[in-house]
Amino acid sequence: MSKDRQLYVILLGAPGAGKGTQAVSLSEGLGLAHIASGDLFRQEQASGSDLGKIAKSYMEKGQLVPDEVTVKMILGRIARPDCDKGILLDGFPRTLEQAKALAEALEADGKEINLVLYIKVSNEELLRRLSSRWICRSCQAPFNTVEMPPKVAGRCDHCGGELYQRADDTEETARKRLEVYFKQTMPLIDYYAGADKLVEIDGERAIGEVTRDLMAVIGERLRG
Repeated sequence: MSKDRQLYVILLGAPGAGKGTQAVSLSEGLGLAHIASGDLFRQEQASGSDLGKIAKSYMEKGQLVPDEVTVKMILGRIARPDCDKGILLDGFPRTLEQAKALAEALEADGKEINLVLYIKVSNEELLRRLSSRWICRSCQAPFNTVEMPPKVAGRCDHCGGELYQRADDTEETARKRLEVYFKQTMPLIDYYAGADKLVEIDGERAIGEVTRDLMAVIGERLRG
């Protein structure tokens, strides 16, 4: 791949796999624009754009935003100058249908997904991580009592606020979240593997080790 060609990367990982943390490190370390679908929805709505208004109308009714609306948002984001070197998609696509819709839209614009990185973590480890998550009531800073415990039990390192566990971070809820994720995402993993674009990374090691491997794979593809 020539150096002046953009690189389009998708980062996959179940809740608790550390995908968000890795996405920030990769985007900063490699100069790729980090596009998180959740952030994009909020930005579009805050800006009052037509797509943002359409998305809001669905979300207010508790309905899923149609794939075509989300894809248009992503294509518009890709067109910005900070995406000249490439992008890192985080949180989209989530399903096979979304992956196909994205591929069709990119192809129409002369682009394609080049690489899909899947941070693989066992179900048991994911449950352990998810059920150890606590949030500060004041500043919303996240903590993990196993991997990133607060300096003072029950108190936020940043503002001293009380830490609490959200209902969706209990083991029972975490188990349901994972069931939904894998049901939706396994066909997506098979789809990209069949297209020879998927690379699995062992996500059960130290954060720095996972980052190193992810960066190495992307760096190799950039040089290719």
